[in-house]
Amino acid sequence: MSKLPLFIVTGASGVGKTTVMRELRTLMPDFVVFSTDNDNFGSTAAKLEYQDRYNILLHCAHAVAESGRGTIICGTFMPWDAEKCDAYAAFSEICFINLHCDDSTRNQRLRTREDRAIWTDELLREHEQFARWLLDNAATAYHPPMPTIDTSHTLPSEVAMQIREYVLASWVGVLPAGT
Repeated sequence: MSKLPLFIVTGASGVGKTTVMRELRTLMPDFVVFSTDNDNFGSTAAKLEYQDRYNILLHCAHAVAESGRGTIICGTFMPWDAEKCDAYAAFSEICFINLHCDDSTRNQRLRTREDRAIWTDELLREHEQFARWLLDNAATAYHPPMPTIDTSHTLPSEVAMQIREYVLASWVGVLPAGT
């Protein structure tokens, strides 16, 4: 079997990755959609370092690919995290998609989340810098270059549709007709 691409929806905290993930599961039932957050790992999450989670997720995605299906992983995941995984070479390419929103929207979202107590001014600034880094490096640190979808004023269902269009455009021609 030929290698399949893997899709990773990334971005700073508060841009809408978890919300969009729920939309993608409904919109793309032929794809498996995972999260890097605790919902995939249950009580085991506290016992795992992030790199271990990434490694497990890539192994799961590879198992899904062996059945001819695609995987989308949602979470803050960087190319160098993927490159350290045992199953990295099992994919034809790893396509990242950046979700981004303006600083004031992201900060407002983070300050109203259940974990709002952790979002100090300093931590918010760090995420502003990280979000800027993603934008500044989307064309050079990612292969293929990483598209960005602005979630500032876009409904999650519309963001999911944009992700779907990108994924399906990359998926065309991957499998023979009738597969």
